Amino acid sequence: MTKRTIDYYTNLNLLTVERSASNYRYYDKTMIERIHWIEQQKQQGKCLEEIHKMLLPTEDAPEEIDVQDIRLQMRKLEHDVTILMEHLDDTERKKLRKKVSPESVALMQSLLLILNN
Repeated sequence: MTKRTIDYYTNLNLLTVERSASNYRYYDKTMIERIHWIEQQKQQGKCLEEIHKMLLPTEDAPEEIDVQDIRLQMRKLEHDVTILMEHLDDTERKKLRKKVSPESVALMQSLLLILNN
C-alpha cells in the first residue's frame, strides 16, 4: 500500500494518525490492523463509503464479532506461545504453567469450543 493511499484513508477518517514530537506520522498497531481490514473489505467488493459506514459506531446495532479474525489472532497467539515455550527449560515451563489460573484455562477452552462450532 502506498503512502498516498494511507493519506487518502486518513483524510476520509478511515484511519487516525498520531504525530511524533518531530511531526512524523505514527500509526499504532490498531491502525495497521485496520489498514489490513480495509484492504480485505475492498477485496470483498466493498467501496470505501460502505467501509466507512461499517466503522461508525451505531447505538441500534449490537457489535458484530468477526470470528475469522478471532481465530486468526488465536492461531498467532498459539504460535507465539509455542515459540516461547521452546526457549524455556523445564523448570521455567513449570513456573509459567503454575501462573495460569484455572479460570483462564476454562475461558480459553470455552472460547475454543464456541469458535469451533
